[in-house]
Amino acid sequence: MDENIQTFWHQFCKKHKINENTPVEAWAFGATQKDANALASLVDKGIKTATTSAYELYGKDEKLPKVGEWSIILDSNAKPVCVIKDVCAENISYNLISQEHAYHEGEGDRSYAYWRKVHDEFFTREYKEHGKVFYPQAPMVCKVFEKIK
Repeated sequence: MDENIQTFWHQFCKKHKINENTPVEAWAFGATQKDANALASLVDKGIKTATTSAYELYGKDEKLPKVGEWSIILDSNAKPVCVIKDVCAENISYNLISQEHAYHEGEGDRSYAYWRKVHDEFFTREYKEHGKVFYPQAPMVCKVFEKIK
């Protein structure tokens, strides 16, 4: 973790009376700089409170989200935007993800149709980059989080 991110985390911990040795991950949403900035902004505004990732694309050493974990959300320049805490994490087939979860992802018009369109495209690309074919029953990790002010 770079010095700016560490400083951001230490200040956050001091403000919220959290042990600064509490584990935290720093990461950006999306596959492009534009997505990283747009999605970080939605989280910062409290609009985006959920996300979905492909279970099959996690690396063997990459850990799955767990309730209570902390994350620093970064913009496309790896600058801290805000801090979130995971409040729910579950594995579910892509085709069974609910309208409610899609709404909480906060993207576009927040409809299930919009969510499904952009995520079909996103996961098709992601799977292809990993030499795999995306399919409707693909196992997903659905995470709900809260932005800590």
